[in-house]
Amino acid sequence: MSLSFMIKLQILWALNDIQTIYYPILAAFGVPVNVVTIVILSRGKCGLSKCVTRYLVAMAAADLLVVIFDLISRQVPIVYWEKFRFLWYVGLCNIHAVLLYAVTDCSVWFTVTFTFDRFVAICCQKLKTKYCTDKTAAVILGTVTVLSGLKNIFWYFLYKNEYWLSNSPWFCSVHPEVSRSLAWAVVELMHYIFTPFIPFLLILLFNVLTVRHILVASRARRRIRGPRSGESSSDPEMENRRKSIVVLFVISGNFILLWVVFMVCSILKRLDYLGYPVPLPTFVREIGFMLQLLSCCTNTFIYAVTQRKFREELSNGVKYPLAMMVKLIR
Repeated sequence: MSLSFMIKLQILWALNDIQTIYYPILAAFGVPVNVVTIVILSRGKCGLSKCVTRYLVAMAAADLLVVIFDLISRQVPIVYWEKFRFLWYVGLCNIHAVLLYAVTDCSVWFTVTFTFDRFVAICCQKLKTKYCTDKTAAVILGTVTVLSGLKNIFWYFLYKNEYWLSNSPWFCSVHPEVSRSLAWAVVELMHYIFTPFIPFLLILLFNVLTVRHILVASRARRRIRGPRSGESSSDPEMENRRKSIVVLFVISGNFILLWVVFMVCSILKRLDYLGYPVPLPTFVREIGFMLQLLSCCTNTFIYAVTQRKFREELSNGVKYPLAMMVKLIR
């Protein structure tokens, strides 16, 4: 056994030990924070438009479902497989796979649609009044949900209904005749290209175009307003524009940073089955899983950091039950 192999194996074992603590804590944290986010945003008191609120609520709901179907129902049983052996006798894995991949697609593509909506709102003023509406957002989100479900039905036929309780690389048992077939490799590669490779590129593209538009508009406004001292810093329109893109950039950056490892590992693994092997340690894939699932639990902090009214609503939500407890004690 080579030294490098032993080092990689030790890193993998260490990660497995970390996951036995990391995944349960993340699950215990991820469910309530997403529920709280949905409740606060649904109240409509955060100073956001109905269109933006609908996108953010949909993203939080999708993240909550990812926590349930992926983190709680897949990763936790894998790291505690000895306590979840009964799942070997539960013939629902292929149905579970369809739901898991569908809600993951929704979570990713809801972020893309939100990014595009903000791109239109900032850069396409003529289209803004028709596209950036609550009704359009509902149609877009509904369409993405339906397409995500239809896209992932094929997992029902490619997977068996038996749980594998492993990420090596599938968590369900696979039909032997398809596991090494070219068709299987192509289907899986296309799956991971559509989610998250294409969303990754689209989010980068829309953000670059948005930044470019903002810079050009800022220069134009400075020329129009003239070189008066202190004027540009107090420009109310530019201040509102800056505030409106903070959430967009932070959410987009969060998605890119936490999904990039998973995206690279998934595509390289499927290229291996197409006859283009790329050496990749197993522990890198496990890190990708950990970061990807973390992305489903971070948006509440993003809203709390970037939105003053969200912080106020969150604070009121915490203070109210405490005040009720004090009254009961008295």
